[in-house]
Amino acid sequence: MHKMTECFINVEVVHIIAGLSDGGAEGVLSRICLYDRSVKHSVVSLMGEGKYGAQLRANGITVDCLNMPSGRITFSGVWKLLCLLRRQRSKIVVQTWMYHADLIGGVLARLAGVRHVYWNVRHTNLDVNFSKKSTIFVARLCAWLSHLVPRQIICCAEEAAKVHRELGYASGKLLVIANGYDLSKFTVNDSARTRLRTELGLSNCWLLGMVGRFDPQKDHKNFLLALADLKRRGLSFCAILIGRGLNDNNGQLISWIKELGLEGEVRLLGQRTDIPEVMNALDVHVLSSAFGEAFPNVVAEAMACGTPVIATDVGDAGLIIGDTGWVVLPEDSSALADAIGAAATEWREAKDAWNRRKNACSRRINENFSLKKMITSYHQVWKVKKD
Repeated sequence: MHKMTECFINVEVVHIIAGLSDGGAEGVLSRICLYDRSVKHSVVSLMGEGKYGAQLRANGITVDCLNMPSGRITFSGVWKLLCLLRRQRSKIVVQTWMYHADLIGGVLARLAGVRHVYWNVRHTNLDVNFSKKSTIFVARLCAWLSHLVPRQIICCAEEAAKVHRELGYASGKLLVIANGYDLSKFTVNDSARTRLRTELGLSNCWLLGMVGRFDPQKDHKNFLLALADLKRRGLSFCAILIGRGLNDNNGQLISWIKELGLEGEVRLLGQRTDIPEVMNALDVHVLSSAFGEAFPNVVAEAMACGTPVIATDVGDAGLIIGDTGWVVLPEDSSALADAIGAAATEWREAKDAWNRRKNACSRRINENFSLKKMITSYHQVWKVKKD
């Protein structure tokens, strides 16, 4: 590992990321910038301002957009970034986010004379059947450059570190900083639970839910197959699906629901902005992903609200859950149904045990995955010293 003895006071951290749309890495970057007022942060988006750009600017964070088209590098964008980094090279730390920004931002920062460059890796899956060929190519190129460009490489999950070590990344530079959450927002809130369940007309049912965009990675069909199995077993439940593409315009999803006879149990709520309220309203959150998760945010967000989680064994889901919930193999709807059934039995027949489980969920997130803990860990990497 590259030794660094300098400590910086009032350092500026320049974050470079491909875009600022709605995604896990973008959300973490935004949380760091908005809540870490002990360090000056600025952001460079290789593309546009997306979801988070205006929000960051409104809170005093400088955001520069290079407006490169998706998947393309432009000379004007490269030149603008190089000039920006040259002007500030003696006083900044550069933190890049994900492969394309690691490659472009990392190399340009070093060419500009920036000595303190750090990468951020968020992937755990580089399968040719699911990942773009260009993404795999850039990841492999970054593996070679990892020995030369960054001082350290931050991974969001133990599984991500393992995958990239095997890919040839400089193993001595890899370290894990788990995602952290705003626990003033994601917290147990009984009034929010009552309010949303009343709004949805679901006050009296046992409520399952899954938050996550419609994507093969999330394997919504696995969840629906498990629900159909449970219905055949005679279990009474309601289920809501929340996320981009989970609405009545999704012909594939509607077809699955009808084929499985779940029209009376499953409701599609689409994309929502009140996720803390959703997590409080649920009795159980389910993550049915087949692959590709690194550190699934929804697992920690649900648990922070005191909602037990049943998840497939992807990324660091099992590490987050610990002994507070259930972890099953991916793409095994029978095992998923068994776990949901076990949760239903405990909820119905062992209220004290269920309440202890709920308390253990929120306590585990508070103790291990707070926003403060994550930011402190980044400070230790960047060698920030308080005044």
